[in-house]
Amino acid sequence: MKSNLKVIRPAAAAPRRARPAADEASLGGSTQRIVESITTAIIERRLMPGTKLAEQRIADIFAVSRTLVRQALNQLSRDHLVTLEPARGAHVAQPSVDEARQVFEVRRMLEAALVRELCAAITPAQIAELRAHCRIERDAVQRTDVSGRTRLLADFHIVLARLLGNEVLAHLLADLLSRCSLIALMYQSAHSAEHSAEEHVAIVDALERRDTRAAVRLMASHLEHVERNLRLEPRAHDLVAALRA
Repeated sequence: MKSNLKVIRPAAAAPRRARPAADEASLGGSTQRIVESITTAIIERRLMPGTKLAEQRIADIFAVSRTLVRQALNQLSRDHLVTLEPARGAHVAQPSVDEARQVFEVRRMLEAALVRELCAAITPAQIAELRAHCRIERDAVQRTDVSGRTRLLADFHIVLARLLGNEVLAHLLADLLSRCSLIALMYQSAHSAEHSAEEHVAIVDALERRDTRAAVRLMASHLEHVERNLRLEPRAHDLVAALRA
């Protein structure tokens, strides 16, 4: 990496004119690699809310400069996955109860419209793609592959948006689902991944029948069940009540 950052002397500048663009692309790729790695670790529940993200340690892991790490952390902060505070540095975000409720409220609005539009346009090939995804989900659940099933259950909703041909919606849902992973880490109780996978199959069944009303109802019910499995009520501050629970 250091060789890429060497200053090119004037005499050598002409024959090596194309190098800076390549170096810039390489640096941008390194930043994105850090962003994707941290995001994946959060989604797969390997990084807990509140975890300190030390710049130098991350730089050592990826063999890059702290400047690139700082760029990645700034991007993750804009995505609400990381908080940056003066003197405290970067930490994995800790969503509040209010934020959790708001995220699910936005998801309900977006995904109801999504399945309504998809019902009118979905093709047999797309149904086959969704069924294949559901089978992979089921296999991950049966293998007790926690990180795999977590990502697959979230990806189902992104696949729906991509089948509609709306990349903006797909990216928006991806951001919301990343935040949902953080919320789940903080507030999730004994959530049934198997139940979620079964609900996905029911949604695909409704889409195949082009039953708009059922598809919208099933999606709303599914998101309600996911939210219900989170402990979003304030926890008791009373010591006796807490220890007797």
